[in-house]
Amino acid sequence: MMDALSEPKDVQAYLACIEWLRRASSDSKEWPAFLASNGLSEEAFLRFVSREYSYPYINLDEVSVDSEFISRFPARILLDRQIIPIRQNDEAVLAVVSNPFTTAGIDELRVMTGLDFEIGLAPGMEIAAFIKKSMGLGADTIQSMFDEAQENGLQFLQGTEEDVDLAEAAEGASIIRFVNQILTEAIEMRATDVHIEPFENELRVRYRIDGVLKAAAIPAEVKRFQPAIVSRVKILSHLDIAEKRVPQDGRIKVFLSGKEIDIRVSVIPMLYGEAVVLRLLDRSSVLLGPGKIGMGKSDLNIFKEIVKRPHGIILVTGPTGSGKTTTLYAALSHINDIDRKIITIEDPIEYQLYGINQIQVSNKTGLTFARGLRSILRHDPDVVLVGEIRDLETAEIAVQASLTGHLVFSTLHTNDAPGALTRLVDMGIEPYLVASSLEAIIAQRLIRLLCQDCKKEMPQKEAALLRKRYKDYIPEKLYSVGGCKKCQGSGYIGRSGIFEVLVVTEEVRTLLLENATPRDIRSQAMSQGMKSLRQDAQRYLQEGKTTLEEILRVTKDESLTMQTFTENSEE
Repeated sequence: MMDALSEPKDVQAYLACIEWLRRASSDSKEWPAFLASNGLSEEAFLRFVSREYSYPYINLDEVSVDSEFISRFPARILLDRQIIPIRQNDEAVLAVVSNPFTTAGIDELRVMTGLDFEIGLAPGMEIAAFIKKSMGLGADTIQSMFDEAQENGLQFLQGTEEDVDLAEAAEGASIIRFVNQILTEAIEMRATDVHIEPFENELRVRYRIDGVLKAAAIPAEVKRFQPAIVSRVKILSHLDIAEKRVPQDGRIKVFLSGKEIDIRVSVIPMLYGEAVVLRLLDRSSVLLGPGKIGMGKSDLNIFKEIVKRPHGIILVTGPTGSGKTTTLYAALSHINDIDRKIITIEDPIEYQLYGINQIQVSNKTGLTFARGLRSILRHDPDVVLVGEIRDLETAEIAVQASLTGHLVFSTLHTNDAPGALTRLVDMGIEPYLVASSLEAIIAQRLIRLLCQDCKKEMPQKEAALLRKRYKDYIPEKLYSVGGCKKCQGSGYIGRSGIFEVLVVTEEVRTLLLENATPRDIRSQAMSQGMKSLRQDAQRYLQEGKTTLEEILRVTKDESLTMQTFTENSEE
């Protein structure tokens, strides 16, 4: 043993841990603390055991196991004993464990399967993560569901769920635990949405992480419990579990690790049952100031100036989930002081801002954006935030408010900044009113950022080929995605904003009064210094923070060609 270690005291620490494991179990709550008290990590300890006892140490990141192979072994034993069989040869099955000194689980597998087993080693947390990936989220809970169903004589068959008490089934301990596991994993994975989708032979769960949907690994057997799972979500969000023919909306509040999470729930009937979408809003997240939302230096200076204007309308545009609300809150936080009265009307209130009066839209009571905005103007505000301009009535009130000395912030769904000008005209607002009231329009998107732990520099040959097509848009060093534990194999972690800031100048107002097209307005704005979304995204490429593929994915709706972007960049 001495040859494997640099200092004798290390040997004693390893031997103490081995002796502790012989008497206890690696899944004991005291095991991590005992390892730490001896100055060891679990990986270092298991690598020592691997050398001394000739057990192979297995890097589970490099292992892929077919689900059919896993299904040959009793799920209850694998889950209870935290064992993962990874391959089989003519002689034996190689099973990975974290404690080679407690063989009860391996012995049970031998008895149940009649096979011989060899032991491999891996840390307990890696085994637990591999089991979840291979067997699905909440595999142990699914097994409990089956056990409970058998005990209660309960069965869910397609077309016969009306014959059972869904309220009682939804309150089963295992159903509650499974829904909790979905929500917990979604929050831990930084998901913004959870999609629970019924199909003929499966119930699919997907998380939207950094703007992209990713399938959650769940056991196929969960389809049998689809009605109870949906009913559990309905109970949590105070919806009618007996109503399955019409869409329903509700809300859930949960606390996890000190965070208050507000969940918006939407349930819609589909062909094979009800589909559920959960929008997760972290109310405890720190609100970012203007300097933290990802704006470039020049756009940030313009942004800080226009939000201080005494009156007018400032619009933020972009698709759902592009960070519009965060940008508006950053603007409010920048001008929030004792001298201004700020009132917002939102659906929903995503962040709670100290010193700002916030109103929640309520369709049940008839408190719409338009009605709320009319009432707000009687409260003597200096600044008003309207969550979204959805109709002509709201747009007209916002315009009138801006013309009577109020600064109005709002959002609009358009693809770019020039399009917002013509959208208001299309809604029915007179061009001269739009020209008089609008001060600035900010279009934005969110792009995924490369994981700095695993990003890879692109070979110069490949970069040269891209440079031929995209000219100077491609920097000297270009990076591509990797994949590691930190980013969950996606190669990306986190998002940041790209912006198109259109200040409504006299020239732009003139074009608007002449009923100019969005293309003409864009050309004028760019001649005065506006950068397009794709141009703005170039700074992330230059800093090695994202990939060309990601920029093209997010800005694919732009009408201008890359050649035009390159020519403007050179100017």
